Amino acid sequence: MTTGVRRRMGVEERRQQLIGVALDLFSHRSPDDVSIDEIAAAAGISRPLVYHYFPGKLSLYEAALRRAADELAARFTEPQEGPLGARLLRVMGRYFAFVEEHGPGFSALMRGGPAVGSTRTNAMIDEVRQAAYEQILSHLRVQRPPARLELVVRSWVSLAESTALIWLDGRRIPRAELELQLVHDFAALAAVSAAYDEEMADLLMRILADEPADGPFGQLVYRLAAFVPALPDQQVPRPR
Repeated sequence: MTTGVRRRMGVEERRQQLIGVALDLFSHRSPDDVSIDEIAAAAGISRPLVYHYFPGKLSLYEAALRRAADELAARFTEPQEGPLGARLLRVMGRYFAFVEEHGPGFSALMRGGPAVGSTRTNAMIDEVRQAAYEQILSHLRVQRPPARLELVVRSWVSLAESTALIWLDGRRIPRAELELQLVHDFAALAAVSAAYDEEMADLLMRILADEPADGPFGQLVYRLAAFVPALPDQQVPRPR
C-alpha cells in the first residue's frame, strides 16, 4: 500500500490553482451560489488558507474573471489568411465554444456578477470588447477606421455579446446556425453602411472580391436573393 504525498505549492502556483478552481465552479453555477468552503474543498485546502491568498470571495472572483477575460479576448485572434467570412466564422466558433463551456461565468463577466458596478470588472469587460474590435480591424487591414466602420465593428461586437447571453437562456437555436448568422450579420451591417458611404462601399467591394461563392458571405447573398423580386429597371425605386 502506497501513501500519496501532497506536494507543497509555491505562492503563485497556489494562487493560480485557486483561480482555476474558482473559474471552473463559476463556469457551471452562478458565482453567488459558490462559497469559499466549496472552493477550498475543490482545491484540497482549508478555508483559512484560501483567505491567506485572497482577502475575500470578491478578490478571488475578480481574479477568475481576469483569466476568463484574457481567454475570451484571445478567441478573437485568428491568422489573417484566406477569405474574411471564413475567418469570422472560425472566430465565432471559438467564441461560442467559450460561451458554452463557461456559461454562468460568461454571464457573470458580461453582466458584472457579484462585482456589478466594480471599476475593475467594468475595465475587464471593456478590454474584451476593445480586443475584439482591434482584431476585426486588423483582419480588415484598417489602422485608422472611418466613423462608419468603427460603428459597424463595435455594433457587431456588441451584437455577438448580447446574442450569446440570450442564447444561453434556453439555447433554442443550434449553435452552428447562430455562429453563421452572426457572420452574416457582420456582412449585413457593412452592406447597409456601404449604401450610405463611398469609403465603406470600397471596403466592402474589396472584402467581397476575395470571397468564394460557397463561403459565408456568398451564402448570405444567395439566401437574400430569394427575397428580392426581379423588377424591370423602370420599377426600381431610386434613392432620394
